[in-house]
Amino acid sequence: MKVVAGPGGYILQDVPHLTDYIPDLPTHPNPLRSNPAYSVVKQYFVHMDDTVPQKVVVHKDSPRGIHFRRAGPRQKVYFKSDDVSACIVTCGGLCPGLNTVIREIVHSLDYMYGVNKVLGIDGGYRGFYSKNTIRLTPKTVNDIHKRGGTILGTSRGGHDTSKIVDSIQDRGINQVYIIGGDGTQKGAAAIYKEVRSRGLKVAVAGIPKTIDNDIPVIDRSFGFDTAVEEAQRAINAAHVEAESAENGIGVVKLMGRYCGFIAQYATLASRDVDCCLIPESPFYLEGKGGLFEFVEKCLKENGHMVIVIAEGAGQELLAESGHANDEQDASGNKLLQDVGLWISQKIKDYFAKQRKMAITLKYIDPTYMIRAIPSNASDNVYCTLLAQSAVHGAMAGYTGFTSGLVHGRHTYIPFNRIIETQNKVVITDRMWARLLSSTNQPSFLGPNAIVEAKKEEAPETQLLDDDGANSGNGDTGNHKIEARDT
Repeated sequence: MKVVAGPGGYILQDVPHLTDYIPDLPTHPNPLRSNPAYSVVKQYFVHMDDTVPQKVVVHKDSPRGIHFRRAGPRQKVYFKSDDVSACIVTCGGLCPGLNTVIREIVHSLDYMYGVNKVLGIDGGYRGFYSKNTIRLTPKTVNDIHKRGGTILGTSRGGHDTSKIVDSIQDRGINQVYIIGGDGTQKGAAAIYKEVRSRGLKVAVAGIPKTIDNDIPVIDRSFGFDTAVEEAQRAINAAHVEAESAENGIGVVKLMGRYCGFIAQYATLASRDVDCCLIPESPFYLEGKGGLFEFVEKCLKENGHMVIVIAEGAGQELLAESGHANDEQDASGNKLLQDVGLWISQKIKDYFAKQRKMAITLKYIDPTYMIRAIPSNASDNVYCTLLAQSAVHGAMAGYTGFTSGLVHGRHTYIPFNRIIETQNKVVITDRMWARLLSSTNQPSFLGPNAIVEAKKEEAPETQLLDDDGANSGNGDTGNHKIEARDT
């Protein structure tokens, strides 16, 4: 990451450029000058000094703060169209919008810059050195945005930096587009470093993908809107089942290994949810103010209730009950126990054995249904702009960057900012308070825990008002907060 300081506390966290390590690279006029699609555009190109602030809500005496380079086409490009040989790879779990990003990278390279040599790497990172490539053209990718999954295939793990860069070098590839989450972006950063150490003219661009929305800095990741929208169907089904039975309870488990954004926003959008449980907000089952007490209260008042739980919530309770699991997947993610099944059984046992009260509980896990669908209209537009921004950046010679939306503006973000931490729900933020007000559920935090949460999660320098579509972009969600029985 290059850091440029300016007056008034201005700081630009800039992305690398090919000229940083390959001097005297020739430039070429941008083909967009003669592109009919851009003939009516008032300003063709992004000004070289355009930047986007990380924080938009500041005090009157605050420094200008951290900025990122604005994305978009530049007047000069560092690749001749005929010389470009690009490749695209998708890694990690499935997410709505993967095929849309692939399609738009291919279309942007061809229609905007006249590039017709684009390869798809089959099966994730290991596909660079163990599988065949797929030739991608606008014709072959034309309708893929209507399908879920990824036409390139994907996998976890398999990252061998040396073998991957050897393959890139052997195939004559000079633009690499890597679509994946934080683990994938760490791999992309390693590839960039190796490419730079070898002095290769190869632009490495990342497009952040995580259905959980746990990538920091950016407003949101693609696929998140689709996931929240699709989750409504599961929540509605749970509500219908619960409402149709005496003392009916619907439990829905949604994605969210380390953060609860999908559960949070699906709950707010639904209005049928009585209790939302996420990893950032610990809870307890028994005793005054516990989950069992709240469930019983809802059943007595309404005759039914709906619980939404993120997959990473309550894992410490499973560990205490002897359900700990130390295994990891190929990406290094901890394999979680099914908290939805566990909590459903706990609720059944409580009412059957302690309260002697008949209940009807239905458990719904729509995880793989949500992951496998095509992206909705909002995500399709977002994927298109992310892909176009990545292509503009690579053609302009930028490398070692991730394309992302920051406060509604597309930017180029250094890899290290994307991988240094995880985005999490901040439970001392007003957005979480709105959820608690909507569901009327307890916070499950005792007075002492609330005081500690405010101390730990609200640093004095946190000037960003997390009041928009994405809460908790700051590094404020990594502290342990304990639920209290008070």
